[in-house]
Amino acid sequence: MSGGHEYPPPYGAAEVLEPGIRRILAPNPSPMTHLGTNTYIIGQGQVAVIDPGPADKDHLKAILAALAAGERVSHILVTHAHLDHSPLARVLSDSTGAPVLAFGDARAGRSPLMEELARQGNLDGGEGVDSGFSADIALADGQEVSGPDWQLRALHTPGHFGNHMSFQWGDTVFCGDHVMGWASSLVSPPDGDMGAYMMSLDRLATTGVKRLHSGHGAPIEDAQARIAELIAHRRAREEAIRAALGDGPADASTLAARIYTDTPPGLMRAAARNVLAHLIDLAERKRIVAHGNLSTTTVFSLLEG
Repeated sequence: MSGGHEYPPPYGAAEVLEPGIRRILAPNPSPMTHLGTNTYIIGQGQVAVIDPGPADKDHLKAILAALAAGERVSHILVTHAHLDHSPLARVLSDSTGAPVLAFGDARAGRSPLMEELARQGNLDGGEGVDSGFSADIALADGQEVSGPDWQLRALHTPGHFGNHMSFQWGDTVFCGDHVMGWASSLVSPPDGDMGAYMMSLDRLATTGVKRLHSGHGAPIEDAQARIAELIAHRRAREEAIRAALGDGPADASTLAARIYTDTPPGLMRAAARNVLAHLIDLAERKRIVAHGNLSTTTVFSLLEG
């Protein structure tokens, strides 16, 4: 077991970040997962595992190997039902007998609007969703989960995903994909919701958090500064979208091409999904107009007058 805060650690190695927190990096790097998914082991003796990660037998072995003699997993906590975070939860539960705890299944936590848009099926989306995910115990917002030497408070932080939860331990928050230091989060409707994402950022800021441990990437040591930076980034993106609409009505893909001029072609679809999320939010707030039912090809325009 290695120690220190260097990132990235070797795949499969358990690093002690601080007393009571171990991190294991899963071997699933990609443009959307950075260098891989961070799995966290909380406490000693009876431990909690946050985000077991993808369905990877070697990562399962690494989690189990990280346990000291006599330790056992008592809780398995999942931030959200994406394929890089949740599939190993059930396998780990079968191996250890520990229950899986989350806000709910992959459809839980959607706003009424997003639930209706999902029902209509006109928004595509569904990137990386672990549609078969289920929890043994559904956590309520604000519910506390504890072991002999640790206590976590579950915070419902929808936005990146409807069932997204963060877990607070003192002034530290395990924030899944809601806040990352290396990139902004994908918000892809109807699973993603930009209005909810912004509210969840505001909520995290009010918790007094000082340090964030993300689902991907190194620890964020100045949590408040990073949250403020992401809020400013999203507000600037809103204004860029409105400015681009000044050149004429357009759909999300057209606007993404106007705005993301330096983005590699392989990331343009994700850019368009983020733009669509902003457009839906702006239309809901009556700052722009959607022409027709909401879909991937809906044309939006500035308000007249």
